Amino acid sequence: MRIRSGTGTAALLALGALLASCAAAPSGAPAKVANIPKLSLSPASLSQSLLVLQQAYVDLYKEVSPSVVQISTKADLGSGIIFNAQGDIVTNNHVANGFKDFVVTLANGKQYPGTLVNDFSPDDLAVIHIDATGLQPATFANSAQLQVGDIVMAIGNPLGFQSSATDGIISALGRTVSEPPPSSVTLPDVIQTSAPINPGNSGGALVDLEGQVVGIPTLAALDQQLGGSQAAGIGFAIPSSLVASIATQIVKYGKVQNSGRSCIGVEVEQVTGANGQDDGVLVTTITRSAVTQSGLKAQDVITALDGQPTLAVQDLTDALANLNPGKTVTLSVTHPDGSKGTVSVTLGELTATSCA
Repeated sequence: MRIRSGTGTAALLALGALLASCAAAPSGAPAKVANIPKLSLSPASLSQSLLVLQQAYVDLYKEVSPSVVQISTKADLGSGIIFNAQGDIVTNNHVANGFKDFVVTLANGKQYPGTLVNDFSPDDLAVIHIDATGLQPATFANSAQLQVGDIVMAIGNPLGFQSSATDGIISALGRTVSEPPPSSVTLPDVIQTSAPINPGNSGGALVDLEGQVVGIPTLAALDQQLGGSQAAGIGFAIPSSLVASIATQIVKYGKVQNSGRSCIGVEVEQVTGANGQDDGVLVTTITRSAVTQSGLKAQDVITALDGQPTLAVQDLTDALANLNPGKTVTLSVTHPDGSKGTVSVTLGELTATSCA
């Protein structure tokens, strides 16, 4: 089913009218909603429109759920999306979790042995292959067209409850988030959603009302004020355009040839001052000749990138995640003798194992 126009749109308009009409004005004053046309719906027509919207959700689930699978390892389980009819399945790398063999369960309950094609840990993505026929591949949307407020549904296997669905909206776009250990990777340009994301949802499908995958749910925000437990209504998904690009390269070449992710070409450690505060990023090893030629040396401490403070390793990682390979940046450094200076470095491209 594709809900590009007609009843789905009418239902959403009706729902918007309902929400607008229910807004309470302070102190008994009449409610004012700027730039929203007034819609008058009878209780009967409103009820009918909501039933249409409800059926749209039901049809959406029926259409997409056969493309979402459960992936089991010796340690845990997660979700995946059927990428093509040849049996390639895309998921999170932390679902694959270093294993080479898996049990893949389709939505109809059929199980198949799966093998790892390859992974790309910097973007937390992996491709698993099964030998099966009659598969229903998902359709991937252009995630660049997403807007905050778009309605989405997450389909996966949270806590092992197979083929479960939750719904919400796109809450924000272009977030940069870091996964907790052991992966600790930084993910740029991710989607924030209010659709609940629970353990086991990772690697599944975040879909729009047209039944297209717009992202892969990957992690939920952690609330340190609640002891590090999951924060309700704040989940993150890797955008579908990136997922499709990485998965296509792994399927075609067996590896990622063009990641689009930048790197400097150094190994670093955190510098902590006597006051216990982060004081910069210590360069321990240089892994690219271009960096050596720039004048950056081991034991230099990087304190800023293009004027943006990098007092913690995560600061430097976050800054690089939003830059493109080939860009020349200025690093502010403190040398071992205490003197300060700057060096210009052309960024390399991050591969699965190194900085090229």
